[in-house]
Amino acid sequence: MSTVTWIGLGHMGAPMSANLVKAGHDVRGFDLSEPAMAAAREGGVQTFATMKEALEGAEVVITMLPKGEHSRAVYLGEDGVFALAPKDALLVDSSTIDVATAEDLHRAAAEAGFAFVDAPVSGGISGAAAGTLTFMIGGEEDPARRAATVVEPMAGRVVHTGAAGTGQAAKIVNNMMLFICLEACSEGSVLADRLGLDPKVFWEIASVSSGNSWALQTWYPVPGMTESAAANNNFDATFSATLAAKDIGLALAAGEQTDVNLPAARLVAERFQELIDEGLADKDCSLIAKYAAPDGTIPGWNPDTK
Repeated sequence: MSTVTWIGLGHMGAPMSANLVKAGHDVRGFDLSEPAMAAAREGGVQTFATMKEALEGAEVVITMLPKGEHSRAVYLGEDGVFALAPKDALLVDSSTIDVATAEDLHRAAAEAGFAFVDAPVSGGISGAAAGTLTFMIGGEEDPARRAATVVEPMAGRVVHTGAAGTGQAAKIVNNMMLFICLEACSEGSVLADRLGLDPKVFWEIASVSSGNSWALQTWYPVPGMTESAAANNNFDATFSATLAAKDIGLALAAGEQTDVNLPAARLVAERFQELIDEGLADKDCSLIAKYAAPDGTIPGWNPDTK
């Protein structure tokens, strides 16, 4: 078993690091948020007041950070990972960031003498808790193989996607497809309701028919259909509109860089931005379902208790 330093103990990081503890790893954690560190301690993670302390003796460093600029700061800063981590530590960035930043971190890691992989995940908070995430690992063969062994207790599947940055590329495209499916579920759920279909009957039909998707199985925006849906809890975030807007923005930026037309992705980005503009940035991204309803009224959403 390894000594693992985990930086970024948020909604995903806390349950993921807890699964490493259950597997017998010694997990040391750091986050700027004390509530996040308190949640991680409940899972057996030993937390520290500074990143420097958390990095002492690390054999593996895993980061799970909100944005590319955060990854740059944590790795490249004067008191960052490259400056403070043991030189033989394996570095695993599981943040969801742009490909260019991932490639820059790979280059900087190589110059500093570190083994580094970009290893974003798919599967959401429910997958993080259950240890069934899909890891998409970009980087050289040897560090990718080492990383696959480390992340196994958190994973349902581990895929080596190829060269530096390809893990992030796979995650960006995957999330874009997820959000487009979520828009389809949002429009479908409202149309089915307005056509008088029983929501449970329709959901069961779609679940075994051509309308099925991960979004339908996990985030369907109608209460009582699936346990993990935010619709069961007045759309309290399992994946916030802010994070969704960030991720779909990465896809749109990649589309511009590669001259790929992404009209469906642009529509979904507009929906997430509408939530943000309404002051609902911290609500779940599946609340975009309300924009399919002419009056904005959908089952499970009570704006008076937002």
